[in-house]
Amino acid sequence: MRQLPKIGRILLASLASSTLFLFYFVERVEAHCPLCTTGAAIVAGTAAMLGINQMSIGVFVGAFALSTGSWFSNMLKEYIPYQKVIVILSSFLLTVFPLTSIMSDFYPVYIHIVGDYGSFLNRTYLINLFFVGSIIGAIVAFIAPGISWRIALKRRKAIRYQGVIITLALITLVSVFIHFLISNLLTNQL
Repeated sequence: MRQLPKIGRILLASLASSTLFLFYFVERVEAHCPLCTTGAAIVAGTAAMLGINQMSIGVFVGAFALSTGSWFSNMLKEYIPYQKVIVILSSFLLTVFPLTSIMSDFYPVYIHIVGDYGSFLNRTYLINLFFVGSIIGAIVAFIAPGISWRIALKRRKAIRYQGVIITLALITLVSVFIHFLISNLLTNQL
């Protein structure tokens, strides 16, 4: 345990405690389940320890945040309009934004359309790669259950843990693609 960097130990400890909480206190689950949530968190922590770029880690964290919010919102009774959307958005923002200060890889994007340098359409914008990856991960986690449902309809049956398998496979494939894409962009930029 001492060989892990400090961020790795923190991620591992928080993952272990949240996993115990999820499996001990929760009785019933709908839609996104603790397996998807825990799986996305484990993969994000492992990716950070292995030195994967921050945009790829953002994919896993964004998926984790969305599935956690979705899972938690399904456990609550509906008290206010749009409660599910508010809970999911809050989960995403409360998970991703605090991590953007730690995950501070930026990619410069130069926009030169019109005007002097420094005007809105002629300046260099810094894009936080972790945040962009988190949005992509949330989108993938959002569409994965629909893909799983369509596959089950087409096959006329679902295999065991099909939703978990498809969600984790899609997140992993997107993250690997982004990792190689960003690595090539950053290498060619230098």
